[in-house]
Amino acid sequence: MSALALLAIAAAGVALLLVAVIKFKIPAFLALLVVSVIVALVAGIPLPDIVKTVTEGMGGTLGSVAILVGLGAMLGKMIEVSGGAQALAGKFTQLLGPRRVIAALTSAAFLLAIPVFFDVGFIILIPIIYGFSKAAGVNPVKIGLPVGAIMLAIHVVVPPHPGVVGGAGILKADIGWTTIIGLLICIPVGVLGYFVAKRLNRRDYVMLPGTAEQFRLFGSGKSEVEQDTAPSGGVAVKTVAKTAPSPAMIITLIVLPILMIMVGTVGAVMLPKGSPAADIAAFVGAPLIALLTALGMAYYFLGIRRGWSSQHTGEVMDSALAPTAIVILVTGAGGVFGKVLTVSGIGKALAEGLQSVGLPLILMAFILAAVLRASQGSATVAIITTAGLLATSVADGGYSPVQTALILVAIGFGAFGLSHINDSGFWIVTRYLGLSVADGLRTWTVLTTILGVAGFALTFLVWTLVGGLSA
Repeated sequence: MSALALLAIAAAGVALLLVAVIKFKIPAFLALLVVSVIVALVAGIPLPDIVKTVTEGMGGTLGSVAILVGLGAMLGKMIEVSGGAQALAGKFTQLLGPRRVIAALTSAAFLLAIPVFFDVGFIILIPIIYGFSKAAGVNPVKIGLPVGAIMLAIHVVVPPHPGVVGGAGILKADIGWTTIIGLLICIPVGVLGYFVAKRLNRRDYVMLPGTAEQFRLFGSGKSEVEQDTAPSGGVAVKTVAKTAPSPAMIITLIVLPILMIMVGTVGAVMLPKGSPAADIAAFVGAPLIALLTALGMAYYFLGIRRGWSSQHTGEVMDSALAPTAIVILVTGAGGVFGKVLTVSGIGKALAEGLQSVGLPLILMAFILAAVLRASQGSATVAIITTAGLLATSVADGGYSPVQTALILVAIGFGAFGLSHINDSGFWIVTRYLGLSVADGLRTWTVLTTILGVAGFALTFLVWTLVGGLSA
Protein backbone atom coordinates (compact mmCIF):
# COMPACT_ATOMS: atom_id res chain seq x y z
CA MET A 1 0.00 0.00 0.00
CA SER A 2 1.31 3.46 -0.90
CA ALA A 3 2.42 5.97 1.70
CA LEU A 4 -0.34 8.37 0.59
CA ALA A 5 -2.99 5.69 1.12
CA LEU A 6 -1.61 4.88 4.58
CA LEU A 7 -1.63 8.57 5.55
CA ALA A 8 -5.23 8.84 4.34
CA ILE A 9 -6.14 5.84 6.53
CA ALA A 10 -4.47 7.51 9.52
CA ALA A 11 -6.34 10.78 8.93
CA ALA A 12 -9.64 8.92 8.50
CA GLY A 13 -8.96 6.93 11.67
CA VAL A 14 -8.36 10.06 13.75
CA ALA A 15 -11.46 11.70 12.24
CA LEU A 16 -13.53 8.61 13.05
CA LEU A 17 -12.21 8.64 16.61
CA LEU A 18 -13.19 12.28 17.06
CA VAL A 19 -16.67 11.73 15.62
CA ALA A 20 -17.22 8.72 17.89
CA VAL A 21 -16.18 10.60 21.03
CA ILE A 22 -17.66 14.04 20.25
CA LYS A 23 -20.84 13.37 18.31
CA PHE A 24 -21.90 9.91 19.49
CA LYS A 25 -20.48 10.24 23.02
CA ILE A 26 -18.89 6.78 22.83
CA PRO A 27 -16.51 6.21 25.76
CA ALA A 28 -12.93 6.97 24.76
CA PHE A 29 -11.73 3.50 25.79
CA LEU A 30 -14.24 1.77 23.53
CA ALA A 31 -13.80 4.26 20.69
CA LEU A 32 -10.00 3.82 20.68
CA LEU A 33 -10.28 0.02 20.56
CA VAL A 34 -12.91 -0.03 17.80
CA VAL A 35 -11.07 2.52 15.65
CA SER A 36 -7.81 0.63 16.16
CA VAL A 37 -9.38 -2.59 14.85
CA ILE A 38 -10.96 -0.78 11.89
CA VAL A 39 -7.66 0.91 10.98
CA ALA A 40 -5.87 -2.44 11.26
CA LEU A 41 -8.39 -4.06 8.89
CA VAL A 42 -8.28 -1.26 6.32
CA ALA A 43 -4.46 -0.99 6.48
CA GLY A 44 -4.15 -4.67 5.60
CA ILE A 45 -2.82 -6.20 8.81
CA PRO A 46 -3.48 -9.97 8.49
CA LEU A 47 -6.56 -11.09 10.42
CA PRO A 48 -4.66 -13.52 12.70
CA ASP A 49 -2.32 -10.68 13.71
CA ILE A 50 -4.93 -8.06 14.60
CA VAL A 51 -5.92 -9.48 17.99
CA LYS A 52 -2.25 -10.11 18.77
CA THR A 53 -1.43 -6.49 17.91
CA VAL A 54 -4.25 -5.19 20.10
CA THR A 55 -3.13 -7.36 23.02
CA GLU A 56 0.51 -6.38 22.68
CA GLY A 57 -0.37 -2.69 22.42
CA MET A 58 -2.51 -2.82 25.54
CA GLY A 59 -0.05 -4.92 27.55
CA GLY A 60 3.02 -2.99 26.49
CA THR A 61 1.50 0.30 27.58
CA LEU A 62 -0.18 -0.84 30.78
CA GLY A 63 2.99 -2.56 32.00
CA SER A 64 4.35 0.83 33.01
CA VAL A 65 1.20 2.94 33.21
CA ALA A 66 -0.99 0.86 35.53
CA ILE A 67 1.62 0.56 38.27
CA LEU A 68 2.70 4.20 38.30
CA VAL A 69 -0.78 5.69 37.98
CA GLY A 70 -2.14 3.33 40.65
CA LEU A 71 0.64 4.07 43.15
CA GLY A 72 0.47 7.81 42.44
CA ALA A 73 -3.30 7.83 42.97
CA MET A 74 -2.93 6.00 46.30
CA LEU A 75 -0.32 8.48 47.51
CA GLY A 76 -2.52 11.38 46.46
CA LYS A 77 -5.52 9.87 48.25
CA MET A 78 -3.59 9.53 51.49
CA ILE A 79 -2.54 13.18 51.28
CA GLU A 80 -6.11 14.20 50.45
CA VAL A 81 -7.90 12.30 53.22
CA SER A 82 -5.32 13.04 55.92
CA GLY A 83 -5.77 16.80 55.56
CA GLY A 84 -2.30 17.25 54.13
CA ALA A 85 -3.47 19.65 51.42
CA GLN A 86 -4.92 22.06 53.96
CA ALA A 87 -1.78 21.84 56.09
CA LEU A 88 0.43 22.54 53.08
CA ALA A 89 -1.63 25.53 51.94
CA GLY A 90 -1.72 26.96 55.46
CA LYS A 91 2.06 26.67 55.83
CA PHE A 92 2.79 28.43 52.54
CA THR A 93 0.37 31.21 53.47
CA GLN A 94 2.04 31.60 56.85
CA LEU A 95 5.48 31.79 55.23
CA LEU A 96 4.57 34.25 52.49
CA GLY A 97 2.15 36.35 54.54
CA PRO A 98 -1.49 37.36 54.11
CA ARG A 99 -0.68 39.84 51.34
CA ARG A 100 0.67 37.04 49.18
CA VAL A 101 -2.19 34.58 49.59
CA ILE A 102 -2.52 33.96 45.84
CA ALA A 103 1.20 33.28 45.46
CA ALA A 104 1.14 31.07 48.57
CA LEU A 105 -1.76 28.91 47.41
CA THR A 106 -0.31 28.69 43.89
CA SER A 107 2.99 27.45 45.36
CA ALA A 108 1.16 24.90 47.51
CA ALA A 109 -0.88 23.80 44.48
CA PHE A 110 2.36 23.25 42.53
CA LEU A 111 3.48 20.61 45.05
CA LEU A 112 0.04 19.11 45.66
CA ALA A 113 -0.55 18.62 41.93
CA ILE A 114 2.42 16.26 41.56
CA PRO A 115 0.74 13.22 43.19
CA VAL A 116 -2.92 14.35 42.93
CA PHE A 117 -4.97 14.37 39.71
CA PHE A 118 -6.01 17.85 38.52
CA ASP A 119 -9.76 17.63 39.11
CA VAL A 120 -9.38 16.02 42.54
CA GLY A 121 -6.66 18.45 43.62
CA PHE A 122 -8.65 21.51 42.55
CA ILE A 123 -11.74 20.34 44.42
CA ILE A 124 -9.63 19.64 47.52
CA LEU A 125 -8.36 23.23 47.47
CA ILE A 126 -11.74 24.86 46.86
CA PRO A 127 -12.58 25.19 50.60
CA ILE A 128 -9.20 26.85 51.12
CA ILE A 129 -9.76 29.16 48.13
CA TYR A 130 -13.23 30.07 49.47
CA GLY A 131 -11.91 30.66 52.97
CA PHE A 132 -9.11 33.00 51.93
CA SER A 133 -11.39 34.76 49.43
CA LYS A 134 -13.95 35.51 52.12
CA ALA A 135 -11.26 36.72 54.49
CA ALA A 136 -9.80 39.02 51.83
CA GLY A 137 -13.21 40.10 50.53
CA VAL A 138 -12.43 39.12 46.92
CA ASN A 139 -14.05 36.99 44.26
CA PRO A 140 -12.67 33.40 44.49
CA VAL A 141 -11.86 33.53 40.78
CA LYS A 142 -8.91 35.82 41.62
CA ILE A 143 -7.30 32.99 43.61
CA GLY A 144 -8.74 30.01 41.77
CA LEU A 145 -7.50 30.82 38.25
CA PRO A 146 -3.73 30.73 38.91
CA VAL A 147 -4.15 27.78 41.28
CA GLY A 148 -6.05 25.77 38.65
CA ALA A 149 -3.60 26.72 35.90
CA ILE A 150 -0.48 25.45 37.67
CA MET A 151 -2.26 22.24 38.70
CA LEU A 152 -3.24 21.54 35.10
CA ALA A 153 0.31 22.29 33.90
CA ILE A 154 1.71 19.69 36.30
CA HIS A 155 -1.03 17.24 35.29
CA VAL A 156 -0.09 17.23 31.60
CA VAL A 157 3.72 17.09 31.78
CA VAL A 158 4.82 15.56 35.10
CA PRO A 159 4.62 11.85 36.04
CA PRO A 160 2.89 9.96 37.60
CA HIS A 161 -0.10 11.52 35.82
CA PRO A 162 -1.66 9.13 33.29
CA GLY A 163 -1.29 11.05 30.04
CA VAL A 164 2.42 11.73 30.34
CA VAL A 165 3.14 8.25 31.77
CA GLY A 166 1.22 6.64 28.92
CA GLY A 167 2.99 8.83 26.39
CA ALA A 168 6.34 7.87 27.92
CA GLY A 169 5.47 4.20 27.51
CA ILE A 170 4.55 4.67 23.86
CA LEU A 171 7.54 6.85 22.96
CA LYS A 172 9.97 4.94 25.22
CA ALA A 173 10.76 8.23 26.96
CA ASP A 174 12.74 8.27 30.19
CA ILE A 175 10.48 9.07 33.16
CA GLY A 176 13.33 10.70 35.05
CA TRP A 177 14.22 13.20 32.36
CA THR A 178 10.55 13.87 31.70
CA THR A 179 10.01 14.64 35.41
CA ILE A 180 13.04 16.93 35.65
CA ILE A 181 12.24 18.85 32.48
CA GLY A 182 8.52 19.04 33.19
CA LEU A 183 8.99 20.42 36.72
CA LEU A 184 11.64 22.94 35.69
CA ILE A 185 9.50 24.34 32.87
CA CYS A 186 6.34 24.39 35.03
CA ILE A 187 8.00 26.80 37.47
CA PRO A 188 8.19 29.77 35.03
CA VAL A 189 4.85 28.71 33.54
CA GLY A 190 3.29 28.96 37.01
CA VAL A 191 4.82 32.40 37.55
CA LEU A 192 3.51 33.56 34.17
CA GLY A 193 0.10 32.12 35.05
CA TYR A 194 0.03 34.24 38.20
CA PHE A 195 0.55 37.46 36.23
CA VAL A 196 -1.72 36.52 33.30
CA ALA A 197 -4.51 35.60 35.73
CA LYS A 198 -3.93 38.88 37.57
CA ARG A 199 -4.43 40.78 34.32
CA LEU A 200 -7.54 38.78 33.41
CA ASN A 201 -8.92 39.47 36.87
CA ARG A 202 -8.82 43.24 36.40
CA ARG A 203 -12.37 42.77 35.18
CA ASP A 204 -15.09 41.91 37.70
CA TYR A 205 -16.99 38.70 37.01
CA VAL A 206 -20.51 38.19 38.34
CA MET A 207 -20.78 34.85 40.16
CA LEU A 208 -23.49 32.46 39.05
CA PRO A 209 -26.41 32.53 41.53
CA GLY A 210 -25.89 28.94 42.71
CA THR A 211 -22.19 29.43 43.36
CA ALA A 212 -22.79 32.84 44.96
CA GLU A 213 -25.16 31.24 47.48
CA GLN A 214 -22.70 28.42 48.14
CA PHE A 215 -19.94 30.95 48.67
CA ARG A 216 -22.16 33.02 50.98
CA LEU A 217 -22.93 30.00 53.16
CA PHE A 218 -19.32 28.84 53.30
CA GLY A 219 -18.10 28.72 56.89
CA SER A 220 -21.61 28.72 58.34
CA GLY A 221 -21.78 24.94 58.67
CA LYS A 222 -24.22 24.66 55.76
CA SER A 223 -21.89 24.98 52.80
CA GLU A 224 -22.52 22.57 49.95
CA VAL A 225 -18.88 22.63 48.93
CA GLU A 226 -17.90 20.95 52.18
CA GLN A 227 -20.10 18.02 51.23
CA ASP A 228 -18.84 17.94 47.64
CA THR A 229 -15.24 17.76 48.68
CA ALA A 230 -15.64 15.07 51.31
CA PRO A 231 -13.50 11.97 50.67
CA SER A 232 -15.26 9.51 48.39
CA GLY A 233 -15.02 5.81 47.78
CA GLY A 234 -16.99 4.75 50.83
CA VAL A 235 -14.29 5.88 53.28
CA ALA A 236 -15.71 8.31 55.83
CA VAL A 237 -12.93 10.32 57.42
CA LYS A 238 -13.35 13.58 59.28
CA THR A 239 -10.12 15.53 59.33
CA VAL A 240 -9.52 17.61 62.44
CA ALA A 241 -6.98 20.39 62.18
CA LYS A 242 -5.01 19.29 65.20
CA THR A 243 -4.56 15.79 63.75
CA ALA A 244 -3.50 16.95 60.29
CA PRO A 245 0.01 15.90 59.24
CA SER A 246 2.76 18.48 59.31
CA PRO A 247 3.49 20.40 56.11
CA ALA A 248 7.09 19.14 56.29
CA MET A 249 5.84 15.55 56.14
CA ILE A 250 3.65 16.25 53.10
CA ILE A 251 6.51 18.01 51.31
CA THR A 252 8.80 15.08 52.12
CA LEU A 253 6.32 12.55 50.73
CA ILE A 254 6.00 14.54 47.49
CA VAL A 255 9.65 15.48 46.99
CA LEU A 256 11.25 12.17 48.05
CA PRO A 257 10.16 10.11 45.02
CA ILE A 258 11.18 12.97 42.72
CA LEU A 259 14.65 13.07 44.26
CA MET A 260 14.95 9.28 44.01
CA ILE A 261 14.00 9.35 40.33
CA MET A 262 16.57 12.11 39.75
CA VAL A 263 19.23 9.93 41.40
CA GLY A 264 18.55 7.23 38.84
CA THR A 265 18.54 9.68 35.94
CA VAL A 266 21.75 11.46 36.94
CA GLY A 267 23.41 8.16 37.87
CA ALA A 268 22.80 6.80 34.39
CA VAL A 269 24.74 9.75 32.97
CA MET A 270 27.49 10.19 35.56
CA LEU A 271 28.29 6.65 36.72
CA PRO A 272 30.11 3.95 34.69
CA LYS A 273 27.67 1.56 33.09
CA GLY A 274 27.51 -1.83 34.78
CA SER A 275 29.19 -0.61 37.96
CA PRO A 276 27.62 -1.48 41.34
CA ALA A 277 26.99 2.22 42.01
CA ALA A 278 25.16 2.59 38.68
CA ASP A 279 23.04 -0.49 39.41
CA ILE A 280 22.11 0.84 42.85
CA ALA A 281 21.26 4.28 41.45
CA ALA A 282 19.11 2.70 38.73
CA PHE A 283 17.24 0.62 41.31
CA VAL A 284 16.73 3.50 43.74
CA GLY A 285 15.69 5.82 40.91
CA ALA A 286 13.19 3.46 39.29
CA PRO A 287 9.77 5.21 39.45
CA LEU A 288 8.23 2.01 40.84
CA ILE A 289 10.67 1.92 43.79
CA ALA A 290 10.41 5.67 44.35
CA LEU A 291 6.61 5.64 44.56
CA LEU A 292 6.54 2.46 46.66
CA THR A 293 8.92 4.11 49.14
CA ALA A 294 6.79 7.25 49.40
CA LEU A 295 3.61 5.21 49.71
CA GLY A 296 5.13 3.06 52.44
CA MET A 297 6.02 6.21 54.37
CA ALA A 298 2.52 7.60 53.83
CA TYR A 299 1.00 4.35 55.10
CA TYR A 300 2.85 4.74 58.39
CA PHE A 301 3.18 8.50 58.94
CA LEU A 302 -0.20 9.61 57.54
CA GLY A 303 -2.12 6.54 58.67
CA ILE A 304 -0.85 4.23 61.41
CA ARG A 305 1.14 6.82 63.35
CA ARG A 306 -1.83 9.19 63.42
CA GLY A 307 -4.15 6.58 64.89
CA TRP A 308 -5.71 4.97 61.83
CA SER A 309 -6.11 1.20 61.91
CA SER A 310 -4.41 -0.91 59.26
CA GLN A 311 -7.82 -1.78 57.84
CA HIS A 312 -8.88 1.85 57.59
CA THR A 313 -5.58 2.91 56.03
CA GLY A 314 -5.91 0.13 53.48
CA GLU A 315 -9.48 1.20 52.69
CA VAL A 316 -8.35 4.76 52.04
CA MET A 317 -5.67 3.54 49.65
CA ASP A 318 -8.05 1.12 47.92
CA SER A 319 -10.59 3.90 47.40
CA ALA A 320 -8.11 5.65 45.10
CA LEU A 321 -7.98 2.79 42.62
CA ALA A 322 -11.56 2.64 41.33
CA PRO A 323 -11.57 6.18 39.84
CA THR A 324 -8.24 5.50 38.11
CA ALA A 325 -9.45 2.37 36.34
CA ILE A 326 -11.06 4.21 33.42
CA VAL A 327 -8.00 6.46 33.04
CA ILE A 328 -5.68 3.45 32.95
CA LEU A 329 -7.86 1.65 30.40
CA VAL A 330 -8.09 4.71 28.14
CA THR A 331 -4.31 5.04 28.29
CA GLY A 332 -3.90 1.37 27.41
CA ALA A 333 -6.30 1.74 24.48
CA GLY A 334 -4.19 4.64 23.26
CA GLY A 335 -1.24 2.26 23.32
CA VAL A 336 -3.25 -0.13 21.12
CA PHE A 337 -3.85 2.66 18.60
CA GLY A 338 -0.14 3.45 18.54
CA LYS A 339 0.76 -0.21 18.08
CA VAL A 340 -1.63 -0.55 15.14
CA LEU A 341 -0.11 2.52 13.50
CA THR A 342 3.36 1.02 13.88
CA VAL A 343 2.56 -2.51 12.68
CA SER A 344 0.50 -1.30 9.71
CA GLY A 345 3.30 0.94 8.42
CA ILE A 346 1.21 4.08 8.93
CA GLY A 347 3.68 5.36 11.50
CA LYS A 348 6.56 5.06 9.03
CA ALA A 349 4.56 6.76 6.31
CA LEU A 350 3.67 9.57 8.72
CA ALA A 351 7.33 9.94 9.72
CA GLU A 352 8.36 10.27 6.08
CA GLY A 353 5.53 12.73 5.49
CA LEU A 354 6.63 14.90 8.40
CA GLN A 355 10.19 14.95 7.06
CA SER A 356 8.95 16.10 3.66
CA VAL A 357 6.92 18.92 5.25
CA GLY A 358 10.06 20.20 6.92
CA LEU A 359 8.54 21.08 10.30
CA PRO A 360 10.55 20.09 13.36
CA LEU A 361 9.07 16.99 14.97
CA ILE A 362 8.71 18.76 18.30
CA LEU A 363 6.57 21.49 16.69
CA MET A 364 4.41 18.90 14.94
CA ALA A 365 3.98 17.11 18.28
CA PHE A 366 2.69 20.31 19.89
CA ILE A 367 0.31 21.11 17.02
CA LEU A 368 -1.16 17.60 16.81
CA ALA A 369 -1.77 17.47 20.57
CA ALA A 370 -3.38 20.94 20.54
CA VAL A 371 -5.72 19.99 17.69
CA LEU A 372 -6.74 16.76 19.39
CA ARG A 373 -7.22 18.54 22.72
CA ALA A 374 -9.45 21.20 21.19
CA SER A 375 -11.39 18.60 19.22
CA GLN A 376 -12.30 16.07 21.90
CA GLY A 377 -11.51 17.72 25.24
CA SER A 378 -9.46 15.12 27.11
CA ALA A 379 -5.82 16.04 27.65
CA THR A 380 -4.99 12.41 28.41
CA VAL A 381 -6.50 11.15 25.15
CA ALA A 382 -4.76 13.94 23.22
CA ILE A 383 -1.37 13.04 24.69
CA ILE A 384 -1.52 9.29 24.13
CA THR A 385 -3.06 9.61 20.64
CA THR A 386 -0.37 12.07 19.56
CA ALA A 387 2.32 9.82 21.04
CA GLY A 388 0.92 6.90 19.06
CA LEU A 389 0.92 8.91 15.85
CA LEU A 390 4.54 9.99 16.32
CA ALA A 391 6.00 6.84 17.90
CA THR A 392 7.67 5.63 14.69
CA SER A 393 9.06 9.09 13.90
CA VAL A 394 10.59 9.29 17.36
CA ALA A 395 11.96 5.74 17.24
CA ASP A 396 13.55 6.27 13.82
CA GLY A 397 14.85 9.74 14.60
CA GLY A 398 17.82 8.68 16.70
CA TYR A 399 16.92 11.13 19.46
CA SER A 400 18.70 11.18 22.81
CA PRO A 401 16.78 10.45 26.04
CA VAL A 402 16.63 14.19 26.78
CA GLN A 403 15.28 14.99 23.32
CA THR A 404 12.64 12.25 23.54
CA ALA A 405 11.55 13.61 26.91
CA LEU A 406 11.33 17.11 25.41
CA ILE A 407 9.09 15.81 22.61
CA LEU A 408 6.81 14.26 25.23
CA VAL A 409 6.72 17.50 27.25
CA ALA A 410 5.86 19.40 24.06
CA ILE A 411 2.96 17.01 23.50
CA GLY A 412 1.83 17.67 27.07
CA PHE A 413 1.83 21.44 26.62
CA GLY A 414 -0.09 20.99 23.38
CA ALA A 415 -2.75 19.19 25.40
CA PHE A 416 -2.67 21.93 28.05
CA GLY A 417 -4.35 24.77 26.18
CA LEU A 418 -7.73 25.28 24.54
CA SER A 419 -9.68 23.93 27.51
CA HIS A 420 -13.31 24.69 26.71
CA ILE A 421 -16.82 23.23 26.93
CA ASN A 422 -15.88 19.70 25.84
CA ASP A 423 -13.38 19.41 28.73
CA SER A 424 -14.58 18.17 32.12
CA GLY A 425 -11.90 20.31 33.78
CA PHE A 426 -13.50 23.43 32.25
CA TRP A 427 -16.77 22.65 34.02
CA ILE A 428 -15.07 21.89 37.35
CA VAL A 429 -13.25 25.22 37.35
CA THR A 430 -16.19 27.31 36.14
CA ARG A 431 -18.70 25.65 38.49
CA TYR A 432 -16.67 26.14 41.66
CA LEU A 433 -15.49 29.65 40.74
CA GLY A 434 -18.99 30.73 39.65
CA LEU A 435 -18.07 31.64 36.07
CA SER A 436 -20.60 31.60 33.25
CA VAL A 437 -19.66 29.74 30.08
CA ALA A 438 -18.81 33.02 28.35
CA ASP A 439 -16.67 34.20 31.27
CA GLY A 440 -15.03 30.78 31.48
CA LEU A 441 -14.01 31.07 27.83
CA ARG A 442 -12.68 34.59 28.46
CA THR A 443 -10.62 33.51 31.45
CA TRP A 444 -9.87 29.80 31.85
CA THR A 445 -9.67 29.02 28.12
CA VAL A 446 -7.50 32.06 27.42
CA LEU A 447 -5.26 31.35 30.43
CA THR A 448 -4.65 27.69 29.57
CA THR A 449 -3.97 28.51 25.93
CA ILE A 450 -1.44 31.25 26.73
CA LEU A 451 0.35 29.02 29.23
CA GLY A 452 0.32 26.05 26.84
CA VAL A 453 2.02 28.14 24.16
CA ALA A 454 4.46 29.58 26.70
CA GLY A 455 5.30 26.10 28.02
CA PHE A 456 5.98 24.89 24.49
CA ALA A 457 8.13 27.96 23.74
CA LEU A 458 10.31 27.16 26.75
CA THR A 459 10.44 23.49 25.74
CA PHE A 460 11.49 24.44 22.21
CA LEU A 461 14.17 26.72 23.64
CA VAL A 462 15.60 23.83 25.64
CA TRP A 463 15.32 21.62 22.54
CA THR A 464 17.39 24.16 20.58
CA LEU A 465 20.01 24.38 23.31
CA VAL A 466 20.24 20.59 23.61
CA GLY A 467 20.59 20.29 19.83
CA GLY A 468 23.31 22.91 19.80
CA LEU A 469 25.25 21.23 22.59
CA SER A 470 25.08 17.82 20.89
CA ALA A 471 26.02 19.17 17.49
